[in-house]
Amino acid sequence: MTRILLWWAERALLILISVIVLFPIAWMFLTAFKSPRDAYSLSLDFTPTLNNFVTVFAHPWNLGDMVLNSVIVASVTVVIAVPCAALAAYSFSRFRVRGRKFLFFLVLSTQFIPAVVIVLPFFLMFRQLGLLDTRVALIIVNLAIVTPFVIWMIKGYIDAIPTDSEEAAMIDGASRLRVIKDIVLPVAAPGILTSSIFCFILTWNEFLFSLILTRRDAVTLPVGLVNFRTERGDLWELMSAAGVMITVPIFIMALLIQKHFTRGMTAGAVK
Repeated sequence: MTRILLWWAERALLILISVIVLFPIAWMFLTAFKSPRDAYSLSLDFTPTLNNFVTVFAHPWNLGDMVLNSVIVASVTVVIAVPCAALAAYSFSRFRVRGRKFLFFLVLSTQFIPAVVIVLPFFLMFRQLGLLDTRVALIIVNLAIVTPFVIWMIKGYIDAIPTDSEEAAMIDGASRLRVIKDIVLPVAAPGILTSSIFCFILTWNEFLFSLILTRRDAVTLPVGLVNFRTERGDLWELMSAAGVMITVPIFIMALLIQKHFTRGMTAGAVK
């Protein structure tokens, strides 16, 4: 009897937590399809409309430009960060050099620094270089943020790969780069893909640096939500429509992570 009660209590707790987590997201999706009058109502009886999505892409909101900025910044960051991080992770994993552990800790320690502490130096540097309100500035900042994290993730996958095949290939005359290309990368591919998705999500959701370093031309989607606070108050219907545009790619990325995460965790297993 006690076991049955415990089973039901666990299920009830899981349902309660799910409702608490998913309710704001579900309400945002509903509000995105409401008219301005219905957006302030708690009623579920309303006529759905797509006008909000049309409005946010029109002047003066111009959400399309923000979508383009976010896609370019996130994609370029992933394209640069992941290959560099993979090579760095391989070096940390395979080469036994003096100070390796300290250097790896030094790389990871950058993740412990609050973003608000370093945003001002970045602002001053980019102002001197004439890079304020540019995608280049955002890419540089995001590379500094996500690269240590990706190095740490990929290193964990490479550490799990046995070195026997690499040593055999090098004995047969293969170069180190050939070993990385033909042996390490194919085996670690699921882990690298998972790391790439995390890298994209972190860059896509970045807010503080985008808020401080952009004004008009390089504004990204998370910062664009602030624009929907006007004289008549928060435009919840438009803010929710923009929120859907931000959230949908993240849901897609989450599905990809779910599919490949287990494969990534076992990427180094002996088969």
